[in-house]
Amino acid sequence: MNSVRPPAVAGMFYPEGENELRSAVRTLLEEAEGVVPIEEPLRRPRALIAPHAGYVYSGPVAASAYARLRPVRDVVRRVTLLGPAHTAPVRALALPGADAFSTPLGEVALDRDAVGRLAERSEVEVSPRAHAQEHCLEVQLPFLQMTLDDFTIVPLVVGDATPTEVADVLESVWDGTETLVVISSDLSHYRDYDTARRLDRTTARAIETLRSDDLAPESACGRTPIAGLLEVARRRGLAVHNVDLRSSGDTAGPRDRVVGYGAWVIG
Repeated sequence: MNSVRPPAVAGMFYPEGENELRSAVRTLLEEAEGVVPIEEPLRRPRALIAPHAGYVYSGPVAASAYARLRPVRDVVRRVTLLGPAHTAPVRALALPGADAFSTPLGEVALDRDAVGRLAERSEVEVSPRAHAQEHCLEVQLPFLQMTLDDFTIVPLVVGDATPTEVADVLESVWDGTETLVVISSDLSHYRDYDTARRLDRTTARAIETLRSDDLAPESACGRTPIAGLLEVARRRGLAVHNVDLRSSGDTAGPRDRVVGYGAWVIG
């Protein structure tokens, strides 16, 4: 029997009704298209970094990344999703032990071949608990469902891993242009608006110059998966382009205690 990981945060982080969710994501993507021009080498993205808060807060920033997938809509067949463990301890990286993830827009199957290969690696465990209530990967799925054609996913929650472990796992399932990597991460947490802006600009410079060692511990909740992606980018000679850098103080929240959000395209 196939097992499906059901939505855990529908109705909280994003709309739980199919039509309402489809309309919300479509509107976010339409508003994001054309806001920041993309340099020619990055018009066919190989990876994205996008935030994972509630759509009212981080949705506009996430859409700035996903709007760039139009040129590869019919090319990408597998999406490797990585994000930080918020709800359960993970030794290094964890698969969900499910055959598919479900959102109000439908089910997305896991790539069985890639999952099988990863399950044999020492850095990877199978932990349904780590995924059951985790929001960081789930909130990315409706954007992917609205911007790509047929695709499977390889969802990994990252815990106490090293950047090199993340990089090696990514390399093992990064097969040509049909694979897209998505790193789910917010930036600074609960600082005042100006402090967050300063910290997030420093983080952005580190990401865009592939200097993962310059990422401070408090720079991003997904610091380790970001650092792993940057290590792969250095190995492969990829470039990183920022398409959005804002905070909840710019989108839908007060400015005395904000969360930072950034969106990057890697190619």
